Amino acid sequence: MSLASLLPAASSPPSPGPADFNLPAIFPWGAEAGVTKPMILLVLSVVLIMALFAAAARPAAVVPGRLQFAGEMVYGFVRDGIGRDNIGSRDFQRFVPFLFAIFTFVFVNNYYGLIPVVQFPTMSHIGFPLALALITWIVYNGAGIARHGFVGYLKHETVPSGMKGPILLLLVPLEFLSNILLRPITLTLRLFATMFAGHLLLLLFSLGAEYLLLHSENTLAIPAGIASALLFVGITFLEILVMFLQAYVFTLLASMYIGEALADEH
Repeated sequence: MSLASLLPAASSPPSPGPADFNLPAIFPWGAEAGVTKPMILLVLSVVLIMALFAAAARPAAVVPGRLQFAGEMVYGFVRDGIGRDNIGSRDFQRFVPFLFAIFTFVFVNNYYGLIPVVQFPTMSHIGFPLALALITWIVYNGAGIARHGFVGYLKHETVPSGMKGPILLLLVPLEFLSNILLRPITLTLRLFATMFAGHLLLLLFSLGAEYLLLHSENTLAIPAGIASALLFVGITFLEILVMFLQAYVFTLLASMYIGEALADEH
């Protein structure tokens, strides 16, 4: 039985889609331009992160309070659990600020999707994760070129160690495509697609529950509406985990790419 069959003829079933992510401009400056809600949330996330960690670092007490302890725990997680483990003890420290900024930025912007009233993960707009992926691409390629030189870095990234002979005619283009060209695309799509799909599911089941419980005269719509509401709650709890994992995975891959670029061998 379809959702539409449970609704009265005058009602339209909920049909969330990509158009729901194109929010109108809050401060328009033209027919198709202006400051949108995701833009404001993006700037707000920077302000929130700076204010939170400035407040956490200000006491600088030997015995930290709760806020200082939380800030040190997040910083230590990124520094030791991501940076040190994947870049190595010799080089990791200078990349920790970048990794910490990436992790906290993606984390906050993902969790906007669960905050009442706000309820929009900004990373579900592909332009934002694309910009982060391009910055990451510049950082790890720049680090590799600085370590090995331009030609040396190209060889490092495209010629697997120990490989010789005609097989390189196949491997070098594939390695170049994989390690140089496609990484920012895969970084972008992984974060964007997960946030987009998760938010779309929340829209689908929340709107479905509302229509079935409040606008349908068919008695069969009531259990279907309850099921839709329960699925909405379940997916919300799942999104709590997924949003953290996406911030972690994006930062983890960035550190792995930096570590690989700095390594002595491919």
